[in-house]
Amino acid sequence: MAKAKEQARRQRIRRAVILLSLLLFPVTMNYLSPYVIIDGASQGIINGSFLVFVLLFLSSLFLGRLWCSWVCPAAGLQEICFAVNDKSARGGKLNWIKWGIWILWIAIIALVVISAGGYRAINLLHLTDSGISVDRPEAYFIYYTVVVVFLVLAWTAGRRAGCHYICWMAPFMIFGRKIRNVFKWPSLRLKADADKCIDCKRCTRNCPMSLDVNAMVRASAMENSECILCGNCVDGCPENVITYSFSAGR
Repeated sequence: MAKAKEQARRQRIRRAVILLSLLLFPVTMNYLSPYVIIDGASQGIINGSFLVFVLLFLSSLFLGRLWCSWVCPAAGLQEICFAVNDKSARGGKLNWIKWGIWILWIAIIALVVISAGGYRAINLLHLTDSGISVDRPEAYFIYYTVVVVFLVLAWTAGRRAGCHYICWMAPFMIFGRKIRNVFKWPSLRLKADADKCIDCKRCTRNCPMSLDVNAMVRASAMENSECILCGNCVDGCPENVITYSFSAGR
């Protein structure tokens, strides 16, 4: 009973944090912006979003995509939408859309920074002089455009569809996980004891990323590039089949 309460508490804390992050999005938007980093690069400036994306990559070497479930403001926005559409989002080939977006975006950054003669200055508040992202009329348009895009995807395509299809930050963390898996150093991951599984499939139903967690458990293969380590499968399993582990290996 005590363990069940602890698990439920962890998910309440996680949801509280991502909702707080959503409320702070008008402040933090530029630090997560794919455009602001391009504008900075065109002037040879390393800006705040540049630093954030580097930190996301570095954190993923040890924490995987934990950011996506515990900190990202889009997480809070999309999980609110479960009340509207709680159907699983289609994955598969559609997950490659974000890679096309990411590759084009990185190519643009590279081209403009080369044209600018490389990075020559650091200004973490580039285009955010007040420290607050939404501080002028045009910023409201950008803010609501981002919100509406993620809302529409969540309402029409299912759980956290924006994470699957358009997130420009996810590839940084997926790359980090791939590197981690090659070198097999200790990092946060999921472990499962398939022998204890009773096939209730609660883990699959609870997964906000629409993964077939039950099949992953049965195959003893808990690594998936779309897993965000939210812990819903850990905390919802009645037999404690799935656990967090900070360990080496896949």
